[in-house]
Amino acid sequence: MAPVDPAPLFTVDGLAPVGSADVGRDREVQRLRRLRRLAAWVGVPAALLWWRIGLGRPIDFFRSRHVDWLVIAPVAFFVVLIGGYAVMFFLSRRSPHISYRPDQLDVKLSDVVGIQPVKDEIVRSINIFLSARTFSAEMGGRARRGLLFEGAPGTGKTHIAKAMAAEAGVPFLYVSGTSFQSMFYGATAGKIRSYFKALRKAALATGGAIGFIEEIDAIGGVRHGMGMTSRSAVESPIQCCGSVLSLPSTLVRATPPALVANATISEGNGGVVNELLVQMQSFDEPLGMAKFWNALTNAVNLLLPAHRQVARSAPRRANILLIAATNRADSLDPALTRPGRFDRILHFDLPDQAGRRLLLDHFLSRKSHHEELDDPERRDALASVTQGYTPVRIEQLLDEGLVNAVRRGDRRMSWRDVESARLTLEVGLGQPVGYTAHEKRLIATHEAGHATAAYLVAPQRRLEILTIIKRRDSLGLLAHGDAQEVYTRSRTEIIGLIQVALAGQCAEEIFFGDVSTGPAGDLLYATNLAAQMVGAAGMTGTLVSFAAIQGSALSDTNIVGRVLGDADGRARVEALLQEQKATIKPLLESNTHLVEALRDALVEREELVGREITDVLVAAGPAQSPRDADLVAATG
Repeated sequence: MAPVDPAPLFTVDGLAPVGSADVGRDREVQRLRRLRRLAAWVGVPAALLWWRIGLGRPIDFFRSRHVDWLVIAPVAFFVVLIGGYAVMFFLSRRSPHISYRPDQLDVKLSDVVGIQPVKDEIVRSINIFLSARTFSAEMGGRARRGLLFEGAPGTGKTHIAKAMAAEAGVPFLYVSGTSFQSMFYGATAGKIRSYFKALRKAALATGGAIGFIEEIDAIGGVRHGMGMTSRSAVESPIQCCGSVLSLPSTLVRATPPALVANATISEGNGGVVNELLVQMQSFDEPLGMAKFWNALTNAVNLLLPAHRQVARSAPRRANILLIAATNRADSLDPALTRPGRFDRILHFDLPDQAGRRLLLDHFLSRKSHHEELDDPERRDALASVTQGYTPVRIEQLLDEGLVNAVRRGDRRMSWRDVESARLTLEVGLGQPVGYTAHEKRLIATHEAGHATAAYLVAPQRRLEILTIIKRRDSLGLLAHGDAQEVYTRSRTEIIGLIQVALAGQCAEEIFFGDVSTGPAGDLLYATNLAAQMVGAAGMTGTLVSFAAIQGSALSDTNIVGRVLGDADGRARVEALLQEQKATIKPLLESNTHLVEALRDALVEREELVGREITDVLVAAGPAQSPRDADLVAATG
């Protein structure tokens, strides 16, 4: 095989030029073929009409004749009845897709930021798609037929699929997996066949086409009787040891996805998946006249001897790239993810801090904002506090910031607008409440205790919002986050979080000599953390993990429930919480001036944001340890 210049497939800058690739050349061939076909179909009738006019013999149209409606009416009734059923039958099997031309897609790969590893792989896939024939015929490779996008909602799966079609300059056929479902038997399979037929037709007409199936798990779930082994366990024999990335408040055991049956698909999940598998192998199936001539050639060859057989033309390959998206890749039938179908699985993770910063720069370049949001430190801080945000949620945050600016009568959003928007998205809208003077002071003291404790024992945390405005079920709250993005937590950090949670109750006891119902949510949070330290993380003297009995007869709903249901586990949790309360309360007693300063500021302003919190603490004076306070009392 002669050496092949890789330039049409891969470029230094990224995408190959569409016009010089196989897709562009095929598109031009099809355009010329359509022009010739149009000339043939229009030229013959036009020549005949011109000939009749030249002879002075115009076309004679149908003449009206007498019709006996008593004879025609019954026939017409049955014709309409049968025709209506035929139309309904046809419509129930129509493809539910939405077709977009490349010029209708207003997104490019330059608009995709924050997911660079996935983007790099997407560029390679587009280049191979654009030069599929060269890649197969000259290089001996097998072009990718399908890509599977897996990730949480809002991570950009549909967005990047549209960008791929726009960059490739080919039609984009979008469809949702749920739209294939029908109450008529066989209609779901018929819709799938119609969709793939539309894909082949578009690809043959324009040189290529990209199909996108959203929520493919709605039609591609594991068939009954298939093995229940997870995809990751099948694909790789490598055994890995992982660390505890985070300690969520609850670990709820979900129902295995493969056991969930979809009752809305009339012909059953197995039949639908089988049809989907068949259609994914039908990209080379001929259409229209090509299919007719192939059938005619086959029929003629049955009558001819072997040495007189009519040569059949090679099938035209439809250059199709099928993309599917799902939030639950493990629920898909294993036959869909084998090579030749969905050749590559791309996981869309939540963007990291660097990715979120790129997303903020991208979105803010298009949205009106004050100069303070151009400050690199401000943007870095916003990227830090939006950990766990998807690209869609980040854009929603900035849009809510613009809404707050409009509410103020401003055409540009400020930093406070964005902070208020984040609080609204995560906690809820503020609700005016007529607190009594005692309640307002009590709630302010409680929240000031949280903030003071976070300031003293958790220096790695950023104090973001301190408020006594009611939001949802919270009369007040302290929002604090990691100053730097982290993926693991040490025992010291988790202990600090527990102390911060218990500090509100301690502040009430110090200043009022009593406790209210306010600490209920704090105790829930602290108990969850302590239970998982005991039962999952091995941080309290025992190395036994309660997660080991997940799914067994001894299993409860979550780790917290299993730990608290165990006598020894409950005792360990209680001892841990009591120990941390005994630690944080003397620290607050030594720093009542800090609590009082924040309390008074909250009573006056009701809400403090970011630096406003630390400014109050710094102005109140230096922090003291319990040992320092005892020394002052002894020498006083």
